Amino acid sequence: MNSEDEKNGRTGKPEGAGAAETLTAAETEKKPKMLLHCCCAPCSSATLERVQEAYDPDIYYYNPNIEPEAEFRKRAGEEERFVRAFRPDGGVKVLVAEYDHEAFEEIARGREDAPERGERCYLCYALRLRKTAAYAAAHGYDCFTTSLSISPYKVARWINEIGEQLAAEYGIDFVHSDFKKQNGYARSIELSKKYGLYRQDWCGCVYSKRKRERKIAEREAEKVGQGKPEKPAE
Repeated sequence: MNSEDEKNGRTGKPEGAGAAETLTAAETEKKPKMLLHCCCAPCSSATLERVQEAYDPDIYYYNPNIEPEAEFRKRAGEEERFVRAFRPDGGVKVLVAEYDHEAFEEIARGREDAPERGERCYLCYALRLRKTAAYAAAHGYDCFTTSLSISPYKVARWINEIGEQLAAEYGIDFVHSDFKKQNGYARSIELSKKYGLYRQDWCGCVYSKRKRERKIAEREAEKVGQGKPEKPAE
């Protein structure tokens, strides 16, 4: 892969078992059936727009990191609403998996103080991708991928590394990509505004939420220290 390919978010297809397909796969009369893991409607928006050009996708919503369960349900409902609006032909199914928060708690145990984009996050990517790969392999999909890499806060290299390992393990192709490239993240913001999507400002886990709350508190304290009035509570 040359530097120009990397800059534009294009990837080659490496040799070996479970080799990753590319998003530039030639379209055929029947597109490969893809299971697209999605973490929320905003991240899925530009991802779905892109992959549907070469694949026949369904969305798999499995995110045990999100809490409380009410937030998990809210994001799932928003995913379903977006897909109905974006694909009114009904050609894309949204498959909402069980709320399995204990699975996330197990991989987070002992790593509560790990930084964002650290070991806990790596294991969280792996947890969600493993479930996606297993479902895709068991239900006749040709390939799988995830919308996670559209976020500037997610490590695409890790996501692709995990995806390729699972592809070899489950005997199904993983679509290697970095969806934030080619203005993917900016496009997701545009589509979120167009469809009036609920945009949360933390990934869903309690650790990310605490970090966000600390930053808000620090900004407010800084304003007070500079003599600026605090913004009234809504």
